[in-house]
Amino acid sequence: MEQIILIVHMLAALAIIGLIMIQQGKGADMGASFGAGSSQTLFGSGGGGNVLTTSTSWLVTLFFATSFGLAVIAKNQSVAVNAVDLPVPAVVESQFAPVAEGDIPAIDEAAIGQGLSDDIPVLDAPAAPSELDIPEI
Repeated sequence: MEQIILIVHMLAALAIIGLIMIQQGKGADMGASFGAGSSQTLFGSGGGGNVLTTSTSWLVTLFFATSFGLAVIAKNQSVAVNAVDLPVPAVVESQFAPVAEGDIPAIDEAAIGQGLSDDIPVLDAPAAPSELDIPEI
C-alpha cells in the first residue's frame, strides 16, 4: 500500500511541476488583449488558464492527500525504543571534583621578564633621512 501511495505521490509532484512550467504569467495576457499571439494558443484566444489552474489545484490536493497518507503510514510503522529491545543507557550525573590550588593554570611572572622579551619586536625611533635617501634632481 505504501509503495502505491509513494508512486502516486511522485507522479503528482512531477505533474504539478509540469503544469506550473507550461502556465503563463499574469503579464502574458497583455499581448493577447491586443490580438497578438492568439492564433498560436492551444486553448483559443481565451487561453487555457481555467483548465490549467483547475488541474493544478486538483493535483495539489492529491499531493497533499498522499503526503498526509505517507505520514500516517510512517507513524504507524514506527516502533518505540523499548519495543526493539535495545539497551537504553542510564543517565549518569557527575559531580565536579573540587579543584586544588596547584591545578589552576597561572602566569609565571618570572618567565614574562626573562624569555618572552626576545619574542617581542621592538619599534625603533624613525631615523633621520640620510643624504642617500634624498633623490637628486
